[in-house]
Amino acid sequence: MSEPATIRAHLRRRFETNRLVFWHDPDGEYAGELDSLDLGDVRIVRVENNEYGLKHRMLRAEPDRRFLVYRPGPVPADIGNWLLDLELMYGVFTADRVSLVRQELGLTAEGVDEVLRAHERFFGSAKRVQALRALLGPADDARLLRAKMSAVLLGQREHSLLEITRTVLTEHAGESRPRFEALADHGLDEFFWRGTASIYGYSSSRPGVDDFVLWLFREADRGFRADGAGGLHNIARDFGSLRYDVRSREAMKTLARRVAATTGYAEGIRDTGYRDLLGTDVFEETEQRIVRDLARGVDERTVTAREVTEAVRQRQSSVWFDGHRQLYAAIVSASDLLTAIGGLDLSMRSFDEGLERYRTEWFRIDQLYRRFIHAARTAESPVPLEGLRARVERHYTNKFLYELGAAWQRQVDTADRWRSAALSPQTSFFAEHVQPVIRDGRRRAVVIVSDALRYEIADELGSRIRQEDRFDATLGAVLGVLPSYTQLGMAALLPHTTIGHSPGGDPVLVDGMPSNGTANRSRILAAAGGRAIQAEAVLALTRDELRELYQQHQVLYVFHDRIDATGDKPATETRVFEAAEETMRELVDLVKRLANANATNILITADHGFLFQHTPLADAFHLSTQPAGDEIRVVNRRYVLGRGLREDPAFSTFTADRLGLTGDLEVQVPKSVHRLRLPGAGSRFVHGGATLQEVVVPVLTVGKKRRSDTELVGVEVLPETDKITTGQLVVKLYQTRPVSEKVRPRQLRACLYAGDVLISDRPELVFDQESADTRDRYQNVVLLLTQEANDHNNRAVEFRLEEPIPNTSQWRPYARAMYTLRRSFTSDFDF
Repeated sequence: MSEPATIRAHLRRRFETNRLVFWHDPDGEYAGELDSLDLGDVRIVRVENNEYGLKHRMLRAEPDRRFLVYRPGPVPADIGNWLLDLELMYGVFTADRVSLVRQELGLTAEGVDEVLRAHERFFGSAKRVQALRALLGPADDARLLRAKMSAVLLGQREHSLLEITRTVLTEHAGESRPRFEALADHGLDEFFWRGTASIYGYSSSRPGVDDFVLWLFREADRGFRADGAGGLHNIARDFGSLRYDVRSREAMKTLARRVAATTGYAEGIRDTGYRDLLGTDVFEETEQRIVRDLARGVDERTVTAREVTEAVRQRQSSVWFDGHRQLYAAIVSASDLLTAIGGLDLSMRSFDEGLERYRTEWFRIDQLYRRFIHAARTAESPVPLEGLRARVERHYTNKFLYELGAAWQRQVDTADRWRSAALSPQTSFFAEHVQPVIRDGRRRAVVIVSDALRYEIADELGSRIRQEDRFDATLGAVLGVLPSYTQLGMAALLPHTTIGHSPGGDPVLVDGMPSNGTANRSRILAAAGGRAIQAEAVLALTRDELRELYQQHQVLYVFHDRIDATGDKPATETRVFEAAEETMRELVDLVKRLANANATNILITADHGFLFQHTPLADAFHLSTQPAGDEIRVVNRRYVLGRGLREDPAFSTFTADRLGLTGDLEVQVPKSVHRLRLPGAGSRFVHGGATLQEVVVPVLTVGKKRRSDTELVGVEVLPETDKITTGQLVVKLYQTRPVSEKVRPRQLRACLYAGDVLISDRPELVFDQESADTRDRYQNVVLLLTQEANDHNNRAVEFRLEEPIPNTSQWRPYARAMYTLRRSFTSDFDF
């Protein structure tokens, strides 16, 4: 916009609210341009020793007309100016650039002219001026004007030192810095550095962003201890916001890594034990050191399981925790596993006792091993776990799998028939679990059969289902068939009178009918008003389609296959525990979809379990002998089908009758955990034998309640004083109950308010302690007061806990406590 046009725009705005506008032009530089201003019906008059006549014309002769009164040259002082009364009433317009900009921005405070002159280049851009106008208030002083000019150059609306610093540091973490360069080009970098000196305590003879970053992280590592009540108190408060706010979190991590590399931080903590590092999380090297120390401590048995759990709980608030979450999960599982194995009693006095103890106790060792391997495999950098992994593998394999297998084999050797008083046979599954539901014809049932869903996985699946609102799940078990493989296990779950191998081994016959494949199973289920369907097909149905399918059948068998499909392939068998994790997620989803389609009686079971060791097996786990007999029909790593099978001490041999099967095929299974040595890869994941892991088959009964049965854990505020006398407040909080399947963790944030004014930072907290010991459920929150707190000294203020409103970004009050703010002095500075 040209200067005459700018003047015209200013004058027109003045005439919107004023009938008379007085224009002083001491140098008379605009005298020749008056007639070209194009102000419409405004009369332009000049002051030429005619003040009295002008007054009469404007006030008496033409009282309704608008006038622009132009005075070139100097203005008489005081009463020498006959128009002074009107000028005081209507104000005076001047056309110098500073005045024009001040008027355009509506600024009235003293001192702003100096800013306008010092940064004239900034106001040369109409776009910048327009953006600045949207941020300004009429009373803004020189300090606020510079702050808001800085915000415009940085491309933001917020002008506090915190938000300007956030933008500067976020940009600095990248490869280019055009925004800060713009700040420097317009002479506002000095203003920024004055702010960081006065408010944050950063002082340097040659201030720069690199130097500021280095200073910032060094002071953070020292805990901002040098000046707890002054500048460092302010940066301590803002440092938390810079690190945890999603807008700057990743940038701050990048800067932290640079500083750590520049200062050799990792070397500096080389001799520091993990216990001394638990309270700091400035640099990622701290997290890495804690992980390495904990892993080594668990490996060397110098750290107890409780110490590991407590250390991991402390680290959950670290900004680096998510990147190391799986490492911590692996360490916790390893610690629990080694502790459990260390006190393990594998004695059993009977076949039934062995089944019962596995179902209630020993399965947890398999569960912890799976969790450890899964966490270690999915960690971003599992190197710190290498030594611990070797110990876990040795203990799990030699002290659990091998010894349990040997102890259980002694009970298997004494069994005349494959029967138990502790567990019903898998072949009675339909009669005992499904038939009672559908017998009256009014109720329906759904059976989900997940191939190789081992008992320990089903236990965790049950826990996940119970965590869902209004869902319940009860875990039972049946004694799986021998051999424990898919064809026979699937057949055993179907309605039948007889079950047995066909003359060649497979398919398995149910009442003389082949049972392999979905179509054959549907034909068998049809007699009971049922149908078989694959899980993928169910998941592809709409809610209405699934509801119609459910209503059309008395019983629906849904076959799911991920664990077995993954483990049975040599190329993917090492991923079997990842497949178990995927299976649990898919089955929870499947259960919820079925429940939404009005299914109320849902059973989840499996055809068999499995044995799995992640590392390649030693030769000791393979039999040196091969099966022999009159006719060998099927040879698998864990079972053999044939006729006239030769007895051998390495095998357990069963007739079909002893196993409750029809036909004349005999069965042999390698004893304990041994495998037959067969060509090709794929011996880590196996099933078909008689180990507890293979034959204790889960039956998970799922129900849905009419009313909500989950709740968030309660939290109480326990003030130890009612006064705040320093720049921070420490508040003790108590989690009222342990977190469990139906009592969920609660997320809160803490803050201080004076009326509606926030006067502290707002740290977020998670209450997820599972311990029954009340001493473990306390935690402290430290609030750092903001500079706004200075305006509320000697007044009542409110401590608040706020909780997120579901499905929104808003928060609502959860708990309160009142305090009186009584600080003897303050040293926070404004920006």
